[in-house]
Amino acid sequence: MDGHSSRLQPAGDNSLVELAREVSLCRRCSLRESSTHIVFGEGDDKARLFLVGEGPGAEEDKMGRPFVGRAGQLLNRILQAINLSREEVYISNVVKCRPPGNRLPTGGEVEACLPYLKRQIEIINPQIIVCLGSLATRALVDPKAYITKLRGQWQKMGTRYIMPTFHPSALLRDPSKKKLVWQDMQKVEAVYKSLNQVM
Repeated sequence: MDGHSSRLQPAGDNSLVELAREVSLCRRCSLRESSTHIVFGEGDDKARLFLVGEGPGAEEDKMGRPFVGRAGQLLNRILQAINLSREEVYISNVVKCRPPGNRLPTGGEVEACLPYLKRQIEIINPQIIVCLGSLATRALVDPKAYITKLRGQWQKMGTRYIMPTFHPSALLRDPSKKKLVWQDMQKVEAVYKSLNQVM
């Protein structure tokens, strides 16, 4: 079992623990061979808000945790801006192992790993999913989706609300996108509050 797996997920949900163990043994694609750790996900195993990125980068691969590099620090600030912390949400990626050179995962790698993400979503059962970037949006909403066209517009997956928005790394490359993500996350905050008022 991966040395970090025991702390990658909350201990409260046995099915999440079992899934993390299964992912740690996965060899469905070649990414595990070149990665240091799996990056399963972390946060509240009963979170009402689930954030999905693309795949681990160098810092995430080194630490076995999602969104701990520069993009992760920005994501923390984005969450703080809508009065949430990492501990209150769940954060994961479409693929659980780092693609070499931080490239985007291939279609085959996404296809191999996507069942794990979908099972995470089933187990945690969030009300809202935020897709960070095109890859996550294509994986969960529409394989032909363009983030520039879908961002800021609510989508549905069964009873769940999905908000596509730009990945934090895109904001680091183009700070002008920060205003758009702020608008998207304000919508997320409003729905999050309204859903939790009726809980």
